[in-house]
Amino acid sequence: MQYTVPIYNRLARGIIRPTFRLLFYILSHVKVTGRENVPKRGPYLIAINHVSLFEPPFILSFWPTMPEAAGAVDIWSRPGQSTLARLYGGIQVHRGEFDRQLLETMIVVLQSGRPLLLAPEGGRSHTPGMRRALPGVAYIVDKTGVPVVPVGLVGATDDFLQRAFHFQRMTLEMRIGQLVHLPAVEGKGAARREALQANVDQIMLRIAALVPPEYRGVYQIPAEAVYDYQ
Repeated sequence: MQYTVPIYNRLARGIIRPTFRLLFYILSHVKVTGRENVPKRGPYLIAINHVSLFEPPFILSFWPTMPEAAGAVDIWSRPGQSTLARLYGGIQVHRGEFDRQLLETMIVVLQSGRPLLLAPEGGRSHTPGMRRALPGVAYIVDKTGVPVVPVGLVGATDDFLQRAFHFQRMTLEMRIGQLVHLPAVEGKGAARREALQANVDQIMLRIAALVPPEYRGVYQIPAEAVYDYQ
């Protein structure tokens, strides 16, 4: 099975991405580091910390290629957001539900050679501190064997737009870390679940090493360990 992006979505992305890049440049100071860590070709999973609704359009606008992206299904019922999600061609996620078809779709995306953007926390935290990640991302990586690109996002808080309208140009940062290759998951039942959780926690620790301490939440790491993870 091959995952293909409809022509109208590809055309829409060609308009949406530069438009949002311009808007972010107008409303904020944009800083992107670590572009050299993005693979030139082939599939990989982009894993991000997720505080607000501004982060997905930020990363999709400035990423070197056009990744596929998964987002909560309720986005498709919100005015404005739903239009953008449909135009870009996002993959709908039902939070809190086991959706085998969704998992299979994301696996097919990667097997088709395309990068995929996911937030391991499963939704917005609304505060900078990261929450415990869900094991779904580790399951997808285990099934496909793709590497993970950890990305730490800083500054895209819930009040970003409000502050921008009050002429406070915040700094939005995208910090792209080095590729992570997760170990294969062994065992069954509880042992397998623990291994999946350990793998997704490893991804989150890599993200934690890219962001300030106040963004790390449950993934606090010693200051001296930061350079070991980057």
